[in-house]
Amino acid sequence: MLGRVRKAVFPAAGLGTRFLPATKAQPKEMLPLVDKPIIQYVIEEAVAAGLTNIIIVTGRGKNAIEDHFDVSYELERLLQERGKTDLLEQVRAVSNMINVSYVRQGEALGLGHAVLVARDLVGDEPFAVMLGDDIIDNKTPCMKQMVQVFEKHQGPVIAVHQVPRDEISAYGVIDGVAERDDDRVYRINDLVEKPSAAEAPSDLAIIGRYILTPDIFEALATTPRDSAGEIQLTNGLRTLKDQRAMYGYRFEGVRHDAGNKLGFLKATVEFALKRDDLGGPFREYLKGLKL
Repeated sequence: MLGRVRKAVFPAAGLGTRFLPATKAQPKEMLPLVDKPIIQYVIEEAVAAGLTNIIIVTGRGKNAIEDHFDVSYELERLLQERGKTDLLEQVRAVSNMINVSYVRQGEALGLGHAVLVARDLVGDEPFAVMLGDDIIDNKTPCMKQMVQVFEKHQGPVIAVHQVPRDEISAYGVIDGVAERDDDRVYRINDLVEKPSAAEAPSDLAIIGRYILTPDIFEALATTPRDSAGEIQLTNGLRTLKDQRAMYGYRFEGVRHDAGNKLGFLKATVEFALKRDDLGGPFREYLKGLKL
């Protein structure tokens, strides 16, 4: 048995250039979807999946992330003095949500490198990797689904999502065979980073959720840099697949690509419409627009 998944690595050292100028002075991960930053949705998913420790890989200019999950004594005292108990509970819930550790990625050298710098904090146990660009909405959190698959198959699990062929070149893609007892689980034969539509082995794109075993660190440590000078996680996984069984999981849920402006706007609208306090008035406003 490989043990229980307790930790999640959250790479957050990227520059967020797609959202400039908004991300010039604030981390992309702190952009709000309605009234919560992107990073909080993903960490809430980790908590709901039973994970107890988050390792955030940060870089220069990311202090706002640490401040968000820290205790804010001055704000809490002000809210208490003004009798705003509901807001006080929300603020305290953020800082009490989960144990958070931080490690710096000196240079943004790719996702594989970001995972590698978390090696000492992860230790010798299975762990999750969760990317904030992907917000996945489902009654059963995506990571909880993946933990169940991991516990059954005892091997690395990669979230995959069917995407149109004309969009496949923007993703890593798996070549896999569906398991007989569960057509959402695929035994992975190979992984290809950003293939052309003609060369893609499937329409199953790799999405920002992984459960990995600690031997990925050795695979990443020996993975050569690509033409851009980065260590790609997909390339490390290609090495690891030759050493142990690896699985793709076609998760249940709606995936929002919050890493681009259109996806971010769509997610904002859909999350706002689901809110008890905003959904009704917001829906009426949208109906009244002359589109």
